[in-house]
Amino acid sequence: MIEDELALFDKSINEFWNKFKSTVSDTSCGMVGLRDTYKDSIKACGEKLSVKLKEEERMVEMFLEYQNQICRQNNLIQEKKDNLLRLIAEIKDKKQELEVLTANIQDLKEEYAKKKETISAANKANEERLKRLQKSADLYKDRLGLEIRKIYGDKLQFIFTNIDPKHPENPFMFSLHLNEAKEYEVSDSAPHLECLAEFQENVRKTNNFSAFLANVRKAFTAMVYN
Repeated sequence: MIEDELALFDKSINEFWNKFKSTVSDTSCGMVGLRDTYKDSIKACGEKLSVKLKEEERMVEMFLEYQNQICRQNNLIQEKKDNLLRLIAEIKDKKQELEVLTANIQDLKEEYAKKKETISAANKANEERLKRLQKSADLYKDRLGLEIRKIYGDKLQFIFTNIDPKHPENPFMFSLHLNEAKEYEVSDSAPHLECLAEFQENVRKTNNFSAFLANVRKAFTAMVYN
């Protein structure tokens, strides 16, 4: 009985040991396989991660480049904006200068128109006075032996004859013109009359040219008889 039980116990021990070895062997093989699979997975994951990191690095580089380009574009835009504002300010200043210049030109035009009108009126008045002088000359030509000639310098030369009874053809003359103030100015009397300046002042005050001519003739006549 004891031998049988010992044989049975030894058999049971052997079976347990065989099963244990078999189990340990299978587990060891499984662990090795799992370890190899884990290493492969880690390697593949590392490779993917490396690729991903390189892609992300390129993305960062591209982002930084785009950011620099945007910064440069912003600087160019700001520079163009400043130039545009400066140009607008210059145009505004030029516009104001043009407005002032236009106003000045308009003032000059108006002033010129007034002066032109004044000159035209003065010329018309001079023409009227010359017409009156010519009319007076025609009136006194036969009666007083008066001849009027237009000479250099826009002057009129008045020549009297029939003054000296002994020599009726002898001329007695003076010149007359209108000065810048549009006043009568007498000069170049021959023979010289001391009272000519007084006659000139009177005709300026009275504007009676007929009386002026009569007084001049009387003065020449008095000179002959004296």
